[in-house]
Amino acid sequence: MGNEMRIDKWLWAVRLYKTRSLAAGACRNGDVLVNGQRVKPSRDVHAGETLTAKTGSILRKVKVIASPSSRVGAKMVPEFLEDLTPPSEYEKAREFTPAPQFNWSKGLARPTKKSRRLWEKFGPRDG
Repeated sequence: MGNEMRIDKWLWAVRLYKTRSLAAGACRNGDVLVNGQRVKPSRDVHAGETLTAKTGSILRKVKVIASPSSRVGAKMVPEFLEDLTPPSEYEKAREFTPAPQFNWSKGLARPTKKSRRLWEKFGPRDG
């Protein structure tokens, strides 16, 4: 575990972004701030710095503890960052997440094997 790493690689390694290219794109778009300053993907991040990263609808604020040598498992993430995100951000994300809606009418879909057999048994006959 070193003390510095490229910021796009660090964001990917601690699972704030799913891919390194998404992390680099977020840096280029200004969605990642280090101590309040916009950064390029190639900037090194050091222990003790505070990052603000927009992931989805959440504005996450984290403090860098260390840099992993490569991508780490979800259970190991707290060893490398301290989450300073206020709980209200997570509540906002839950409010905006739409609930899945299943409104499926059985009459509009393909017939089931059972209904097809009933149709063949009692349905109209030719000749």
